[in-house]
Amino acid sequence: MDIRTYQPRDEEAVLRLWEQCGLTRAWNDPRKDIARKLSEQPELFLVGRIGAEVIATAMAGFDGHRGWVYYVAVSPEHQRKSYGRQLMQEVERLLIARGCPKLNLQVRASNQEVIEFYRVLGYAQDEVVSLGRRLIPDQKPSRPLEPAR
Repeated sequence: MDIRTYQPRDEEAVLRLWEQCGLTRAWNDPRKDIARKLSEQPELFLVGRIGAEVIATAMAGFDGHRGWVYYVAVSPEHQRKSYGRQLMQEVERLLIARGCPKLNLQVRASNQEVIEFYRVLGYAQDEVVSLGRRLIPDQKPSRPLEPAR
């Protein structure tokens, strides 16, 4: 697998891959996620290819304190061939080169297979609660948003 930085011509293949891997959700517009990533550290948006086919992705970032990785995907027909491991090693290499001391990621609690994948790579569950709040909705709400309290 060849790993390189995302290029705009990859968009449709990346969107298909994310859909195949179950990474898309109704409340996140993946096209907007790509556009947002391209505005910040676009060199940390990676695609893995075999020939011309995009088979893997990882979207990483470093805020000066911690690194994060999102949209890690390997096409179902290419899973269990060490491509995910190779992609994560490249993410780690790039973040270490920036001085990143720790890499964080989030996996849905129901996705035990992926949690085990990361455990094998040396990741451990942190004793934290992940909280989030959408600041800019990707989709129009079905009812008006209530002000924050």
